[in-house]
Amino acid sequence: MASSTGDRSQAVRHGLRAKVLTLDGMNPRVRRVEYAVRGPIVQRALELEQELRQGVKKPFTEVIRANIGDAQAMGQRPITFLRQVLALCVNPDLLSSPNFPDDAKKRAERILQACGGHSLGAYSVSSGIQLIREDVARYIERRDGGIPADPNNVFLSTGASDAIVTVLKLLVAGEGHTRTGVLIPIPQYPLYSATLAELGAVQVDYYLDEERAWALDVAELHRALGQARDHCRPRALCVINPGNPTGQVQTRECIEAVIRFAFEERLFLLADEDNVYAAGSQFHSFKKVLMEMGPPYAGQQELASFHSTSKGYMGECGFRGGYVEVVNMDAAVQQQMLKLMSVRLCPPVPGQALLDLVVSPPAPTDPSFAQFQAEKQAVLAELAAKAKLTEQVFNEAPGISCNPVQGAMYSFPRVQLPPRAVERAQELGLAPDMFFCLRLLEETGICVVPGSGFGQREGTYHFRMTILPPLEKLRLLLEKLSRFHAKFTLEYS
Repeated sequence: MASSTGDRSQAVRHGLRAKVLTLDGMNPRVRRVEYAVRGPIVQRALELEQELRQGVKKPFTEVIRANIGDAQAMGQRPITFLRQVLALCVNPDLLSSPNFPDDAKKRAERILQACGGHSLGAYSVSSGIQLIREDVARYIERRDGGIPADPNNVFLSTGASDAIVTVLKLLVAGEGHTRTGVLIPIPQYPLYSATLAELGAVQVDYYLDEERAWALDVAELHRALGQARDHCRPRALCVINPGNPTGQVQTRECIEAVIRFAFEERLFLLADEDNVYAAGSQFHSFKKVLMEMGPPYAGQQELASFHSTSKGYMGECGFRGGYVEVVNMDAAVQQQMLKLMSVRLCPPVPGQALLDLVVSPPAPTDPSFAQFQAEKQAVLAELAAKAKLTEQVFNEAPGISCNPVQGAMYSFPRVQLPPRAVERAQELGLAPDMFFCLRLLEETGICVVPGSGFGQREGTYHFRMTILPPLEKLRLLLEKLSRFHAKFTLEYS
């Protein structure tokens, strides 16, 4: 002790002192957080881009970031109507310009009238601009065939992610064996595992069935729940539809079975819902199915449904627009949720404005309708073509297999890795698929995310890649990746 005190005194005399915040002394839950989508492999991709700019010779001329679903960074063009109205909202002086259609001007004026000081730069109420919440509720009613939606149950958010984190915060409680457990799909979007680690909740894995195109099996839910009850108190079930990273779409029958399971096991249901475009696939919202199932489910099963403007035909990731609709939530808890949101003041108001345009696009009688529809359908048709191409090229490559991509914007191919490659990865202290993805990046400039960052069955290896690059660039990327896998396999065979 005396020696330690003397060391500190000597450090003070020399003008040095220990940091107040150190890695050892920081919040241990934050240290446990991992987010593979922007993890070490992405940091290395940024370093390689910098080296290329400095003239360092590489076996490639550019880094292709296929690691994240950032549509416009990959070349997807913004939808004209969305940007026209946003431009008018940001700079109302343009309302007198003849270069904007009348319906875009009317929409901008309507949004501005609902903003504080008639400005997009003003705060909104914490749950979001009332007019926009009402428009979201009307959209949900149209989407679900007339099933009512209450704007008071709609909360606007900073993307879907912020709302997901908020609801999970409400659910986490208890200590030890009573600590909240949350069932999440494996593979999963790492937001869930990262948030549960930060909150100190228990992650309960249920595995999607890769052999059946990543199907969700209720028997697997029962297995996961039964095992989890030995060490925690499971309180919530998360479903991602379409799957991220897997791209599968849940059938109506599957959604009904999941709702029955959640009801019988007293689990709060979180539905992370997105866009569907594959031929033969149909989107069924959890809320619509729940309501059509009738009593006792419709009036009692608690549900939170999340949506975002970052994906789909919009691809407006940077605006961070999103919402959550809560169904059958306890009124007192709903007030606590609003309180929690108020700490963050409000979601970005430009993102709220963008969301309003997504949920209430031009009507058939509006001047902008034809162009809007043409642009939207072109994006969705191209996504469907890219999904088909990805599946086709990978399934033609020896040692790679890829299930159909029916929605969202990712594929999650399975790769066979030779035993010697697995051994080498272990020597380096790396997951085998991380080793593969790092070598892929260093030799080709292609940045994808190893499947170990999303979860996968023991002994299987995958990677997630976005299907967003332009079609011909995507074709070259897929072929280049397939050739690298063949070379890598030969090297370690």
